[in-house]
Amino acid sequence: MIRSALARLHQGHRTNRVPAGPTPALPERFRGRPVIDVSRCPDGCRACADACPTEAITAGPSPRVDLGRCLFCTDCADACPEGAVTFAREFRLAATDRQGLVVSAPPPIAGSAPAPSERAQLEASELVPRVEALDAAMRRLFGRSLQLRQVSAGGCNACEVEAAVLQTIVFDMGRFGIQFVASPRHADGLLVTGPVTRNMSDALKKTWEALPPPRIVIASGACAISGGPYLGHPECQDGASSELEVDLFVPGCPPHPLTLLDGLLRLLGKM
Repeated sequence: MIRSALARLHQGHRTNRVPAGPTPALPERFRGRPVIDVSRCPDGCRACADACPTEAITAGPSPRVDLGRCLFCTDCADACPEGAVTFAREFRLAATDRQGLVVSAPPPIAGSAPAPSERAQLEASELVPRVEALDAAMRRLFGRSLQLRQVSAGGCNACEVEAAVLQTIVFDMGRFGIQFVASPRHADGLLVTGPVTRNMSDALKKTWEALPPPRIVIASGACAISGGPYLGHPECQDGASSELEVDLFVPGCPPHPLTLLDGLLRLLGKM
């Protein structure tokens, strides 16, 4: 018993303080929202768009990136001859509107190049997708207790693992009243991962029908949003929106636990 107490004291407080405190340090390998510096883009260059395996990039004078299709694979950055494509540290990627995931590159700023802090502020203010909180009635129902049934609709298990991490001591989503449950009869909403394969379509709809209303749907990961790398495949339905009305889209391949937690908290009006 004494050894356990000493070990706990040695480990210290491991739970991050989101949303009350500063954002925890992200690992060096973390890839946040892709950013295209149009001031470095040669006229007519399509290298990044042509290299994207899911056609997430629309080339042009004001390039756009569909975060719902992006795999965060860096193929675009590797193909860019001018190094105009980078991946920021921004983890706030969720949106309640599918079209809200299509973000434009920040416009070039006249005069001298902005300081990194100014560029970061510009990106944060103009390019972070928006999550509209649930209405007051729904927040009263789910604000203190949101039970989710996770459905893997043909996923590779990456998104499922990252979602499960939210139950660990580091993220501890239970402190916000958010939990995963085993039965849809006990759930308030679905967390869908995977591209919704043909053989999982009926299972997804039956699980949805088993949820008592009112209920919500969260599409987590590129596959659940757009089909991801399986977009257009005859055995896939190109995401949860093909079967259900989605309330929250969480991009990533897979989404970082912070991205998913941030989206859920903003949906519940806790940010």
